[in-house]
Amino acid sequence: MGYELVRVQVMGKESPTVQIMADRADDAPFTLDDCTEVSHLLSAVLDVEDPISTAWTLEVSSAGIDRPLTRVKDWNRYAGYEAKAELNFPGPGGRKKLTGVVIGADAEAARLKIETGEIVALKLADIRKAKLILTDALIAFSTRDAVVQ
Repeated sequence: MGYELVRVQVMGKESPTVQIMADRADDAPFTLDDCTEVSHLLSAVLDVEDPISTAWTLEVSSAGIDRPLTRVKDWNRYAGYEAKAELNFPGPGGRKKLTGVVIGADAEAARLKIETGEIVALKLADIRKAKLILTDALIAFSTRDAVVQ
């Protein structure tokens, strides 16, 4: 339908919120109209499939500037920008939390250049969560991206 899923997160227990982050497949900026369209598309499917037995709320949003890094294409698109990653298990140097400059990713691992200058490979399956860090350079890139399109 012209959209890509960035992240799905279910928050809360009694009356959970299903949070969906999406992007446009054509890489154009994700607008309020896009949020509305994705919400209508997903509501219809989720109402039929009924994946949560209690009452729940659907929340659809763009990934934002300091977006989560969930896909290989995100790691590659934002190479050169700062990010932080949290691992499920201790990784390089026995650490679970790392910050550095995104180098890129392939199907198996994402790579960060950490503060020591070392480039570390993080197995994608071991990454609990990762996101870009809001910097002036990232804002300039995101603003340029929106203007160009």
